[in-house]
Amino acid sequence: MHTLKWLVLGVNNICNLHCKMCDVGTGSKETNFSENLIGARPIDMPLELFREISLQAKSYFPNAKLGYAFTEPLIYKYLEESLEIACVNELEVAITTNGLKLKQKANAILEYGVENIFLSLDGTEEIHNSIRGNKYSFQKALDGIEELIKHAKRPKISIFCVITEWNIGNLSELVEFFSQYPIEQLGFMHTNFTTVEMAQEHNMHHGYYYHATHSNIEEINIDEMNLDLLWSDICRIKSLATDFKVSFSPEIETREMLDVFYHKPKLFIGRKCLDIYRNIMLKSDGSVIPAHGRCFNLELGNLYQSDLLTIWQSQVLRKLQLDLDKAGGLFPACARCCSAFH
Repeated sequence: MHTLKWLVLGVNNICNLHCKMCDVGTGSKETNFSENLIGARPIDMPLELFREISLQAKSYFPNAKLGYAFTEPLIYKYLEESLEIACVNELEVAITTNGLKLKQKANAILEYGVENIFLSLDGTEEIHNSIRGNKYSFQKALDGIEELIKHAKRPKISIFCVITEWNIGNLSELVEFFSQYPIEQLGFMHTNFTTVEMAQEHNMHHGYYYHATHSNIEEINIDEMNLDLLWSDICRIKSLATDFKVSFSPEIETREMLDVFYHKPKLFIGRKCLDIYRNIMLKSDGSVIPAHGRCFNLELGNLYQSDLLTIWQSQVLRKLQLDLDKAGGLFPACARCCSAFH
């Protein structure tokens, strides 16, 4: 039996930014990604459901981590209460956030021992604010970082940046900006996307059980991405000396492979999804899907009718794992998902 490593929590179904590269931010409600993030009701995961998740995690999967990931956890109605419950049950917590409310929630993050903060920033101030649709978003995230780093006992802070047509040419500046901050990692993620053609090809072979949709392409125009400039950015970043880890997902070693990634998305770069063997996502209505929000909207079970252990051992999940193995490790719709790159 595979080891469950992450319980990815969809603690709420709303966001306080309007990011150009995200289906939630662009209002693309018909995609799997959008449905997984904002389709469940109620808007906020009930505190009693969170409590039950924590108790079952402690009982069945004490080494699994709670990942507050979707949609924007820091505006979760029961954030402080849930962090206290996780702390009491000795569960490790990581929060993925856009940082808009990071300073306001810093005390709770510190008090209840959150282990990791994964902060999404898309460039230096002007570029980030333009992509996120809020002229204060970068500074507010920075204010939150500076509040946390005042304390010796603080979470590890990692920054992740999605590469898009709007921030190419600014990526190395982001590394240089944070060179004086005590962060753990700065990770660059090549755009995760599924084109209409990729979804159609996938559905011809696998759509009956695992229906795919296009995703994260409403405002992004791949043809507008200056790949020569991006390659220069990547090379410069790799030449910089930093006290923190700098990574790319995926690690692309040549200029030619950039063309493959962005212009030939039907060709696999990764080899196998590992997340369906170690993660599940829990939505606010108690339903559970494989991996996380980018995966198929495939219900493995519901916590109001079953328990975590039974859901993790479900035949639905086992079939998905076997079918993915038979397909060689990835389906066509998985080709540009972050889970393909390990």
